Amino acid sequence: MLKNHWYALEFAEDVTDTPHKAEIMGQHLVLYRDSRGEVVAQSDICIHRGGPLSGGKIKGDCIECPYHGWQYDTSGACVSIPANREGLPIPKKARIDTYPAVERYGMIFVFLGDLPEDERPPVPDLSLEGMSPVAAGEHPGMKSVRGEFHWEANFERVMENAVDIAHAPFVHAGSFGNPDSPEVEDFEVIEHRDGEWLVELCATVNLTAPTPSGVWAVLARGKERPPVKTRTGIFPANVSMLEVNPSIGQIKIFTMVVPIDEQHSISKWRMFRSFFTAPWAITLLRADKDSWKRTMKIFYEDQPTVEGQRPDLVPFDISAELHVKSDALQLAYRRWRQEGIDKGWHVDRHLVTGPDELRTYRVIPSPARRNNPELANAWVLKEVEAAEAHRERAETVSVSAAEETNS
Repeated sequence: MLKNHWYALEFAEDVTDTPHKAEIMGQHLVLYRDSRGEVVAQSDICIHRGGPLSGGKIKGDCIECPYHGWQYDTSGACVSIPANREGLPIPKKARIDTYPAVERYGMIFVFLGDLPEDERPPVPDLSLEGMSPVAAGEHPGMKSVRGEFHWEANFERVMENAVDIAHAPFVHAGSFGNPDSPEVEDFEVIEHRDGEWLVELCATVNLTAPTPSGVWAVLARGKERPPVKTRTGIFPANVSMLEVNPSIGQIKIFTMVVPIDEQHSISKWRMFRSFFTAPWAITLLRADKDSWKRTMKIFYEDQPTVEGQRPDLVPFDISAELHVKSDALQLAYRRWRQEGIDKGWHVDRHLVTGPDELRTYRVIPSPARRNNPELANAWVLKEVEAAEAHRERAETVSVSAAEETNS
């Protein structure tokens, strides 16, 4: 998992003026809207006694801790300590981390890192795939449904599965994969960049469709079944896209793959279709319900394999697993991942917790920690360690333990 990137974290319509709890990369966050309707993303830990701010209330443009009533403004500074006598100053260290947040394409993107604005990667640009950036996140001319799926798997395994073209004839033989035609035609991986930053990886292939069933069989009756143009892609850091073009129209699925921790992820998806959009189709054919069930069926088909992959985490060494030509998208994703690792942006469970994970909790630093040098020592919660620093400390502990054992 990489810090210093924009992560799609939640559906925009689920974030209101009531505190909303969110988890990502071992971090506990709280999301809410201020008086202008702007999204605020903050650490969900009151630095007084560790109370969950998501269990509190929004008062004005402040969030109030449910434990002792401490209030923090949208910058993260504490502005009220009810137990203090009048005139007592609020400690400089009474502050929490606030992370940049934007609302695009019906999603809430949060920047988890401390880079100044001019050094950050751009927010993923889903307009490249026809998505409207407005709050509703609509795709012109298409009807949408949404849902979520929980995985006991690392999100990188889930991300790679989303763009794995060769698995469809085997894992999805019961839905859209054709086991009688497993060959993958040659394809080109397209990289879209914004300056130095990778903003989309995508590829297009033509797949042989299986025999349709249900209402789809009625629509396809008597029609030739040409190859189905299929596009798939990744918008770093955690959005995947699948586009399928059957004879009756187009289907697009955009998925936020939220890394809860190293071994748990949630796919929050929105599926768009260009057909059965009229009210009569939604009522008589139950088109929305059918779309939801078919999308969830794909996730359930993937679940046993993805959760059963070993090792649980994608290896750091690209040569640790064997690759073939049809794995080109996954390899491009791993190269992007390696760039972040080389920059020291890798975060794992051991970096979030301290030497004793039951008594120490570390946070991904927010921009305020770097932008305000005078606040350098004004933080109660410590930052996650850099990977190199963590390795050096672990080696020191290991050597000390060995010396103690030998003595």
